[in-house]
Amino acid sequence: MDVVEERCAGADVSKTDAKVCIRLPGTGKRARYEVRTFSTMSDGLLQLRDWLVDNRITRIGMEATASYWKPVFYLLEATEGIEPWLLNAQHIKTVPGRKTDVKDCEWICRLVEHGLVRPSFVPPRDIRQLRDLTRYRTETTRDRARDVNRLAMFLEDAGIKLSAVVSDITGRSARAMLDALVAGERDPQVLADLAFGSLQGKIPLLARALTGDFSEHHAFMVASMLRAIDEADTRIDRLSKEIDRQLQPLRRQVDLLITIPGISLTLAQILIAEVGVDMSRFATAGHLASWAGMCPGNKESGGKRLSGRTRQGDTWLKTALYMAGASAARSRSTYLGAQFRRLVPHRGAKRATLAVGHSILVAAWHVLHDLVPYRDLGPDHFTNRLGKERQTRRLLAQLTALGLDVTVTPREEVS
Repeated sequence: MDVVEERCAGADVSKTDAKVCIRLPGTGKRARYEVRTFSTMSDGLLQLRDWLVDNRITRIGMEATASYWKPVFYLLEATEGIEPWLLNAQHIKTVPGRKTDVKDCEWICRLVEHGLVRPSFVPPRDIRQLRDLTRYRTETTRDRARDVNRLAMFLEDAGIKLSAVVSDITGRSARAMLDALVAGERDPQVLADLAFGSLQGKIPLLARALTGDFSEHHAFMVASMLRAIDEADTRIDRLSKEIDRQLQPLRRQVDLLITIPGISLTLAQILIAEVGVDMSRFATAGHLASWAGMCPGNKESGGKRLSGRTRQGDTWLKTALYMAGASAARSRSTYLGAQFRRLVPHRGAKRATLAVGHSILVAAWHVLHDLVPYRDLGPDHFTNRLGKERQTRRLLAQLTALGLDVTVTPREEVS
């Protein structure tokens, strides 16, 4: 095989150390390989960097292992003359015979040497920081949802059926009732009278729902859960403000993404945090969809299609796009809504929603690439694409298959 990189390296990074193999030109056509082990503490990483610089290494590949690759990658990324490559573990793990970390780093070095691997997408530093914020906010939101569900289930233990009457047990009215319960109030009628707004029409029902055996133990547990929910709300608010601050230079891109049906401000922030705004990193919208895992799998052998399952991709981005697809599918006057209704009869709701999410991602690529607002094709796009005559023949054929004879008369236009 041809040698693409004469001075390259491969690293197998673990929590405590990094095994690094470098490839150097030898005598004649032979190459020389050297393997060393470095600590992943700061001093060890500096020694690793100096060793690579001294040997004039131009490219180093490393496997994406948990988060252990990050300190090594970030240090070498800032080192002039060295190009770090983050490699997909799936591309290199299937090779047999490698049972040690040393064998791993040697194999990675050979793959880089012959140009048999491609680097994974690692966004620039400002986007990585934004990604940390959005992912932590998402996790905090999920934790809050779990605490709310836990609170609703625990109230059942005391016979309190508040969640059967109100839609949100953390809303203004429900929160006032729960705070009163924790403070020692047990009279159902007094608790029901704390309702605000439209819930005032349900006071008799609320009094029945708030009748139960609420003890001091229940008060302590409910107070703890409410405190956890409040803390989560505070964290979410603080994270959202910091995300808004960091996105100020990219406000134009955020506003353009919001023009896509199904994309809210939060989802636009997540999309930018996961893929960035530089679409030149993805040659086409199809490349972006493939990287994100938002397109059908391509597995074929012997002329038979074996599997169409999507790859894992970026799970954070896929979740956000699925939510956006579910939101856009409910619209009645958009192309995305029409796409969902066209696919759902023979693909099912989940696959149809995923297809809508794919369309949203493709639209986002064009919006960010060209910096133009989203232009909807309209809910009648699929009908107009076939043409009026072809669509008429198709519908008539369906009616004929049902045993019906139909005569079509063009409607006279009223002048």
